[in-house]
Amino acid sequence: MTEKIKNYLGLAIIISILIVAFSSWNFVRYFRDSIEPSAFRSFSVSGEGKIVAVPDIAQFSFSVITEGGKNIADLQKNNTEKINKAIAFVKAQRVDPKDIKTINYNLEPRYQYHSCPREGGICPPAEIVGYKINQTVSVKIRDFAKIGDLLSGVIQNGANAVSELQFTIDDPTEIQNKARAEAIEKAKTKAYGMAKTGGFSVGRLLSIEEGGNYYPRLMYAKESLGMGGGDLEALPAPTIEPGSQEIIVNVVLRYEIK
Repeated sequence: MTEKIKNYLGLAIIISILIVAFSSWNFVRYFRDSIEPSAFRSFSVSGEGKIVAVPDIAQFSFSVITEGGKNIADLQKNNTEKINKAIAFVKAQRVDPKDIKTINYNLEPRYQYHSCPREGGICPPAEIVGYKINQTVSVKIRDFAKIGDLLSGVIQNGANAVSELQFTIDDPTEIQNKARAEAIEKAKTKAYGMAKTGGFSVGRLLSIEEGGNYYPRLMYAKESLGMGGGDLEALPAPTIEPGSQEIIVNVVLRYEIK
């Protein structure tokens, strides 16, 4: 082997070593950057998307609360008859049975407490004097024209408490997606505006975080139904307006600074 060939061979080996070293260094840097985005100089921007939507579902709950003595069987019979009558009325208004759900059944004792002796001594224990049953049913209403009649009707048919009327959207996924897309576009616009003002370029998107979604709900108080007493037969059906709701999505985008 001539000296010239040896020199070429040595040069080729050196070049190969340099190529391998450079490739390894690039791989290590890429791997480091891929698992440690904090290694980049970065900045964050936020955006809010807001979509106004009309609710398509109303939901409320009604209860039968029955208090009595120690005869639990009679108490349960009385409570069951009233709640069943109210549920039958709701079904008669063509509310789908899948939209009627019992969400609470509670039986608890009622106590009578005695005063303790003034001059020391043992305080007499509380005495059970009877029981109270509270059974609550939740109803979804898809025909808003029936809301007023249902609210007043369940009271006339045995319920003695109505609460938590709220309006919502049955499947908010599509509206959420629209609000999210709007929030991301606003954040992207803000990012490029900041980069232009700051004299740098926007690099890769490193992360995206979504904050809590916000769904305002309208509440309907029990007192506004006229449940403080009086002639139940003359109870008027209240007029209910669902209004509209704002579906709000907040996002935070984090970009690499180039």
